Amino acid sequence: MLIAVTTATAQSRKDATADKKLTAQKDTVAFFRGVAVSADVVGLAQLAFSDYGQYEAALRINLKDRYFPVFELGYGTADSDNPTTNLKYKTSAPYWRVGMDFNIAKNKHDAYRVYAGARYAMTYYKFDVVGSGLKDPVWGDDVDYNVKGMKAYYHWMEAVFGVDAKIAGPLRLGWSVRYRRRITHDDGNIGKTWYVPGYGKQGGSRLGGTFNIIFEI
Repeated sequence: MLIAVTTATAQSRKDATADKKLTAQKDTVAFFRGVAVSADVVGLAQLAFSDYGQYEAALRINLKDRYFPVFELGYGTADSDNPTTNLKYKTSAPYWRVGMDFNIAKNKHDAYRVYAGARYAMTYYKFDVVGSGLKDPVWGDDVDYNVKGMKAYYHWMEAVFGVDAKIAGPLRLGWSVRYRRRITHDDGNIGKTWYVPGYGKQGGSRLGGTFNIIFEI
């Protein structure tokens, strides 16, 4: 009986020592692990192949390879000419987002990361809508439509899921999927705006995405 108790006590001490070593090892990971800057290429592709898009960059802070505060800044622009409605829509304005990503990968210190996060975003912008050859719905006469500098704003939230991986040195590549949900907005007094900088085409909710080139130091 004495031998059994002694053996159990020794095993308990070994387990406690192992737990202490593991805790100490975890505590050696620095709280501040670096910063990263990135640029999105999806918005550039939209500008190249469609009539709207954005330039977007981000600053991300790495805390213990687990928490990643993020600030995103962009400049959205649209110049659309719709031959069906004979309306031309034009806008350009900055937008910004602030939020947090969480590394949900099992091995937090791996070169490959999996993120879940959220953003709060906003933009204040002006837009122009110009049309000619439009028909008055009551009298049937041809009318021109010319609105310049209409003020508007949008506030929205984003749910984010993404991944990135180390390629070489400080270079990483990653992508994200975004679900955007409008919180509050003002389109001015002429109806819905066609495009909102940073949000995309008008609507209560919208899916989007990014593909990022990242430099982490």
